[in-house]
Amino acid sequence: MSALKERLRSDLTTALKAREALTASTIRLVLAAVSTAEVAGKEARELSDEEVLDIVVKEAKKRRESATAFDDGGRPELAQKERDEAEILATYLPSALSDEEVAAIVTAAIEQTGAAGEGLKSMGKVMGLVQPQVKGRADGGAVAAEVKRQLGA
Repeated sequence: MSALKERLRSDLTTALKAREALTASTIRLVLAAVSTAEVAGKEARELSDEEVLDIVVKEAKKRRESATAFDDGGRPELAQKERDEAEILATYLPSALSDEEVAAIVTAAIEQTGAAGEGLKSMGKVMGLVQPQVKGRADGGAVAAEVKRQLGA
């Protein structure tokens, strides 16, 4: 079993014992998503830490998007619940990269691919190199915007 999945299960037990309903329900949802992913496909398999992290990232993104939608719909209490759940999930994610760190990674990727003078047509090459480095640590939209900015869009 992956270390992250084991940590989620352990934290679920702790949250249940402490009667922390929001934490317990949030972790349950993530573990359900992990279990679903494990049995998806032709045969059941154990997910790696990286795959479990991908699921946590997706779940956290869902919470942020839902909070925005609830805010736009005039439902601040539901938006706050989603933000609280996203905060809980953030404890399982690697530390976020600063804007300067993202810019440095993008600059290095542009130099490495030799995409400096090619403009936006080389964005795919650069993003392909940058994405694994920032996975789960930076918002994809912000990374794409930085790549566009540095490529001269």
